[in-house]
Amino acid sequence: MQSESDIDAARNFIRAALDGKFKDARIFMLNDSLNINYMDIAERSYEKIDQTTKDRYRTSSINIHNKKELNDSTAILIYSNSFKNDHDTLRILKKDNQWLVDLKYLYLHDRDTMQNQTIIKDSLK
Repeated sequence: MQSESDIDAARNFIRAALDGKFKDARIFMLNDSLNINYMDIAERSYEKIDQTTKDRYRTSSINIHNKKELNDSTAILIYSNSFKNDHDTLRILKKDNQWLVDLKYLYLHDRDTMQNQTIIKDSLK
Protein backbone atom coordinates (compact mmCIF):
# COMPACT_ATOMS: atom_id res chain seq x y z
CA MET A 1 0.00 0.00 0.00
CA GLN A 2 1.51 3.29 -1.10
CA SER A 3 0.25 6.88 -1.13
CA GLU A 4 0.21 8.81 -4.38
CA SER A 5 0.74 12.26 -2.84
CA ASP A 6 1.57 14.06 0.37
CA ILE A 7 -2.10 14.71 1.11
CA ASP A 8 -2.97 11.09 0.34
CA ALA A 9 -0.31 9.87 2.79
CA ALA A 10 -1.59 12.20 5.50
CA ARG A 11 -5.22 11.13 4.97
CA ASN A 12 -4.31 7.44 4.98
CA PHE A 13 -2.26 7.85 8.16
CA ILE A 14 -4.86 9.94 10.01
CA ARG A 15 -7.80 7.73 8.99
CA ALA A 16 -6.02 4.56 10.11
CA ALA A 17 -5.12 6.16 13.47
CA LEU A 18 -8.67 7.45 14.01
CA ASP A 19 -9.97 3.96 13.26
CA GLY A 20 -7.55 2.42 15.77
CA LYS A 21 -5.70 0.58 13.00
CA PHE A 22 -2.21 1.43 14.16
CA LYS A 23 -0.55 -1.34 12.17
CA ASP A 24 -2.00 0.25 9.02
CA ALA A 25 -1.05 3.78 10.16
CA ARG A 26 2.57 2.65 10.56
CA ILE A 27 2.68 1.82 6.84
CA PHE A 28 2.30 5.54 6.08
CA MET A 29 4.78 6.69 8.73
CA LEU A 30 8.46 7.50 8.44
CA ASN A 31 10.09 4.57 10.23
CA ASP A 32 12.55 5.96 12.77
CA SER A 33 12.95 5.30 16.48
CA LEU A 34 11.25 8.50 17.67
CA ASN A 35 8.24 8.05 15.38
CA ILE A 36 7.90 4.42 16.47
CA ASN A 37 7.99 5.51 20.11
CA TYR A 38 5.34 8.19 19.58
CA MET A 39 3.13 5.72 17.71
CA ASP A 40 3.51 3.15 20.50
CA ILE A 41 2.39 5.79 23.02
CA ALA A 42 -0.58 6.80 20.86
CA GLU A 43 -1.62 3.17 20.46
CA ARG A 44 -1.45 2.49 24.20
CA SER A 45 -3.47 5.63 24.91
CA TYR A 46 -6.09 4.64 22.33
CA GLU A 47 -6.45 1.19 23.92
CA LYS A 48 -7.31 2.79 27.28
CA ILE A 49 -10.18 4.99 26.08
CA ASP A 50 -13.80 3.89 26.33
CA GLN A 51 -15.69 2.36 23.40
CA THR A 52 -17.94 5.39 22.90
CA THR A 53 -14.92 7.64 22.37
CA LYS A 54 -13.36 5.11 19.98
CA ASP A 55 -16.61 5.03 18.01
CA ARG A 56 -16.63 8.82 17.80
CA TYR A 57 -13.08 8.83 16.46
CA ARG A 58 -14.02 6.15 13.90
CA THR A 59 -17.02 8.10 12.62
CA SER A 60 -15.25 11.47 12.56
CA SER A 61 -14.21 13.28 9.40
CA ILE A 62 -10.75 14.61 8.63
CA ASN A 63 -10.66 18.39 8.21
CA ILE A 64 -7.66 19.86 6.42
CA HIS A 65 -7.16 23.50 7.36
CA ASN A 66 -3.89 24.39 5.67
CA LYS A 67 -1.13 22.81 3.64
CA LYS A 68 2.22 24.33 2.85
CA GLU A 69 4.68 22.75 0.45
CA LEU A 70 8.19 23.54 1.64
CA ASN A 71 9.79 21.92 -1.40
CA ASP A 72 9.08 19.04 -3.80
CA SER A 73 9.61 16.45 -1.06
CA THR A 74 8.32 18.11 2.12
CA ALA A 75 4.92 19.49 3.11
CA ILE A 76 3.34 20.67 6.34
CA LEU A 77 -0.33 19.95 6.99
CA ILE A 78 -2.63 21.41 9.65
CA TYR A 79 -5.68 19.23 10.24
CA SER A 80 -8.29 18.26 12.79
CA ASN A 81 -10.99 15.64 13.12
CA SER A 82 -14.66 16.48 13.47
CA PHE A 83 -14.90 14.75 16.86
CA LYS A 84 -12.26 16.73 18.77
CA ASN A 85 -11.65 19.62 16.35
CA ASP A 86 -8.16 20.19 17.82
CA HIS A 87 -5.74 21.44 15.19
CA ASP A 88 -2.64 19.30 14.81
CA THR A 89 0.33 19.58 12.48
CA LEU A 90 2.08 16.86 10.49
CA ARG A 91 5.10 16.92 8.24
CA ILE A 92 4.92 14.68 5.19
CA LEU A 93 8.16 13.68 3.49
CA LYS A 94 8.95 11.97 0.22
CA LYS A 95 11.60 9.35 0.90
CA ASP A 96 12.69 6.72 -1.60
CA ASN A 97 9.87 7.85 -3.89
CA GLN A 98 7.24 7.25 -1.19
CA TRP A 99 5.23 9.85 0.79
CA LEU A 100 5.45 9.24 4.56
CA VAL A 101 4.19 11.05 7.65
CA ASP A 102 6.82 12.27 10.09
CA LEU A 103 4.78 11.89 13.29
CA LYS A 104 7.42 13.36 15.59
CA TYR A 105 6.90 16.74 13.94
CA LEU A 106 3.50 16.88 15.66
CA TYR A 107 5.28 16.96 19.01
CA LEU A 108 8.51 18.82 18.22
CA HIS A 109 7.61 21.74 15.91
CA ASP A 110 7.02 25.37 16.77
CA ARG A 111 3.32 26.28 16.85
CA ASP A 112 3.66 28.99 14.18
CA THR A 113 5.53 26.98 11.56
CA MET A 114 2.95 27.86 8.91
CA GLN A 115 3.25 31.58 9.44
CA ASN A 116 6.07 33.85 8.35
CA GLN A 117 7.29 35.44 11.51
CA THR A 118 8.56 38.99 11.47
CA ILE A 119 11.08 40.08 14.05
CA ILE A 120 9.65 43.21 15.59
CA LYS A 121 12.60 44.07 17.82
CA ASP A 122 16.10 42.79 17.25
CA SER A 123 17.67 42.53 20.71
CA LEU A 124 21.16 41.89 19.29
CA LYS A 125 21.65 45.52 18.14
